[in-house]
Amino acid sequence: MRQFYIFIKCELGRTYEVASKIVDTVEETRQVHSVSGAFDLLAQFSVPSEADIGRFVNQKIQTINGVADTQTIICFNAFTPDRGLGED
Repeated sequence: MRQFYIFIKCELGRTYEVASKIVDTVEETRQVHSVSGAFDLLAQFSVPSEADIGRFVNQKIQTINGVADTQTIICFNAFTPDRGLGED
């Protein structure tokens, strides 16, 4: 599996709508967080090793109503295992 993150800039007033749409409809979603700064959301995804990440971003994320811009961060190596941190 390949892990990557996408910073997502939303149209004004649509951050919660976009976050809900990603969580509810994109099965490859691992986590979605609201963040401060130039972008509104940070989302983590996991796809099969042979998947085309560019096509995934273009077809599954950038086409969501309310998404204004994205920046993708591709992960190369995991230096720590998933520690399975529990919820607070």
